[in-house]
Amino acid sequence: MLTLVIILLVIACVGLGLFVLIQNPKGGGLATGGASSNMFGVQRTGDVLEKGTWILLAFIVVFSLAITAMSKSGSTGGTGSKIDDHINKAATPSPIGGALPTKSATPAATPAKADSTKK
Repeated sequence: MLTLVIILLVIACVGLGLFVLIQNPKGGGLATGGASSNMFGVQRTGDVLEKGTWILLAFIVVFSLAITAMSKSGSTGGTGSKIDDHINKAATPSPIGGALPTKSATPAATPAKADSTKK
């Protein structure tokens, strides 16, 4: 289902791009042919392109929200991602007693003192 919504989103994005590219920036939109084309409804073509742009924009918003809702509802159980596991390990607090490693005397540090005492 998520794949279908993503495909519809891509189609709506391509359609919106085409609708925007077809429109004339001065409001003429597909107006070719000079003043005689005004008699045959070029203004209506511009209105259709504008309404189509707004409709495709609404579809993109709805599809984006649907994808977000679907992906959030599916990821509550854990995705098994290594990044998510690493973030969860870093975010969990460790117990107070064993949180930090403590320094202890090592056998390698004691011979240095023994050598200084022999002199």
